Amino acid sequence: MASKRSTDELRERVVLGEFGVRNVHTTDFPGNYPGYDDAWDPRRFEEAFRVDVVREEDGVLEFDMVGIDAAIANAFRRILLAEVPTMAVEKVFVYNNTSIVQDEILAHRLGLIPIRADPRLFEYRNQEIDTLQFQLKIKCSRNPQAAKESSDPNELYFNHKVYSKHMTWVPLGNQTDLFPDADFRPVHDDILIALLRPGQEIDVLMHCVKGIGKDHAKFSPVATASYRLLPDITLLQPVEDEAAETLQKCFSPGVIEIQNIKGKKVARVANARLDTFSREVFRHEGLKNLVRLARVRNHYIFSVESTGILPPDVLVTEAIKILMGKCQRFLNELDTVPME
Repeated sequence: MASKRSTDELRERVVLGEFGVRNVHTTDFPGNYPGYDDAWDPRRFEEAFRVDVVREEDGVLEFDMVGIDAAIANAFRRILLAEVPTMAVEKVFVYNNTSIVQDEILAHRLGLIPIRADPRLFEYRNQEIDTLQFQLKIKCSRNPQAAKESSDPNELYFNHKVYSKHMTWVPLGNQTDLFPDADFRPVHDDILIALLRPGQEIDVLMHCVKGIGKDHAKFSPVATASYRLLPDITLLQPVEDEAAETLQKCFSPGVIEIQNIKGKKVARVANARLDTFSREVFRHEGLKNLVRLARVRNHYIFSVESTGILPPDVLVTEAIKILMGKCQRFLNELDTVPME
């Protein structure tokens, strides 16, 4: 029985020790463990696989993906970062720029501004119909009504701060008819682009095209897309009184709860999911042998934060479609290989 528990731990848990991490590699391939059937079974995979949405708010989606291998989880993460397309500024035509910001720096800053435009409405073709044109034309001037003793630029000048809200969409061709209800604009209106002083002005045209993060980071639809394994904390022995309080301080808030049982303070694991695994507990000689820290090997906690171009749930759906397309292309390639 002890041997089976050890084997199950090897197969299902990544164990964090004081000086290292054990069971990092996936080992449950067919024939590796006597008595275990690890052959691929679609029915068994369908029964074990699940996706649970934990939280969705303010452009952030947290969900659990259970029953997959690290390679699939990482492929999904990389697709979110680099292969889900968006629209971004690709070309900047500078007609006039007398600000202190050099043309190249200005173009770079404009390129990184996320544009609220659904990329599914456009193609990768470099044609007029698939290009969004924006104009930024602004000039700084003095405020004649400002008090003479004032030193506040907000009172002294008009248009001395150039924001993303000053970018306006200029339809090309018949885009007005194609997108009658469109509201193409920057995701955020308060992105500071440049500072001006009286007499200085910026007059540029921008062309936005469809692209992916693999070509340039400005096309990435997410601010971050990451995953971590579900924490698993086990108390090997009862931890009471002062030791319980010390143990509670070793973990993130909400992980360890102290209960009052028969006049004694007893520690219990309340919510291991909240822990970041700093391994602070291993610094305490009296506690480090009372706790086992591990992570569930096939339980991935994904966190997807959108830049605002598309909602995070839509990004996840698009990433799944792209992953399915990659799998289908691979299967098609296998079908074209001549069999000996």
